[in-house]
Amino acid sequence: MINITLTQLEYVVAVDNYRHFARAAEKCFVTQPTLSMQIMKIEEHLGVKLFDRSRQPVVPTEIGKKVIEQARDALKAASRIDDLVKQHAAEISGELRLGIIPTLGPFLLPLFAGNFMRNYPAVTLSVEELVTDSIIRRLKNETLDAGLFVTPAHESSIIEDPLFYEEMLLYAHPSHSLLSKPVVEIQDMNSPELWLLNDGHCFRHQVVNLCGAGSHAGEGLPFHLEGGSLETLVRLIDREGGFTLLPELATLLLPAEKQDSLIRFSKLTPLREVSLACSRYYAKQNLLEALRTQIISDIPQYMKDPGRGQVVEWKEPK
Repeated sequence: MINITLTQLEYVVAVDNYRHFARAAEKCFVTQPTLSMQIMKIEEHLGVKLFDRSRQPVVPTEIGKKVIEQARDALKAASRIDDLVKQHAAEISGELRLGIIPTLGPFLLPLFAGNFMRNYPAVTLSVEELVTDSIIRRLKNETLDAGLFVTPAHESSIIEDPLFYEEMLLYAHPSHSLLSKPVVEIQDMNSPELWLLNDGHCFRHQVVNLCGAGSHAGEGLPFHLEGGSLETLVRLIDREGGFTLLPELATLLLPAEKQDSLIRFSKLTPLREVSLACSRYYAKQNLLEALRTQIISDIPQYMKDPGRGQVVEWKEPK
């Protein structure tokens, strides 16, 4: 009979998360010798090495990867006991670690975050702006509890709960020819004057998928930009020309004099689906439901209708 404790499993998972024994020990609030000794005890029990210590950063062995996966499942199952008791008592409390993509954060957070904390003062909310792939990776390794990003992401281990659908609108320099066109088509975007976010952003992939922008995109602009800020694109367009696409929440914050630089497509209303996502193993569903309810109540009513347009995908199914 192998006697392995939950604490020992936590140490194993921590080393896998941080790929460094000292860093893992710090996160587990123990000394490095203590953590190393407990992991060695597991290895002695199992008769295998879980980590290749000769490499820096340390990496799991092939059998170690399988043991770590099982350790994560065991810890998730154990954590549900306390969480289920709290859910039974309808207690909305505890820590909520939330990831949000940069093309949502500046526009969505101010709508709901303050109201959420006022309504649920027993919750500790920590928010990080991260690109979608980083949020998904951290949901899987449990260093985030939930994420707000654009879906579908086609990840079987992630639960996506669609919240709202924001339109994608053209934003052009005041003198751009697009503003004088009676009919604006999707193909009008396939232009060397198109500004794009850098490759890490799902909104860039949506724009490219929508218009089929090729390698010539941006060739007619004064310089090449590798940026991640929609506000930067707007300011550059105002001064240097060209155009881009903006998600609807971002356009709501534009001053009145810039609203005339927005253009809707004539025959299609492209949408991006925004969801609240979590790992399939996440247990604090009452906390997530409270967050979902708050966001839904603070979003304009018309954005909740998926039938107002066509969702543009950004990621191919696996």
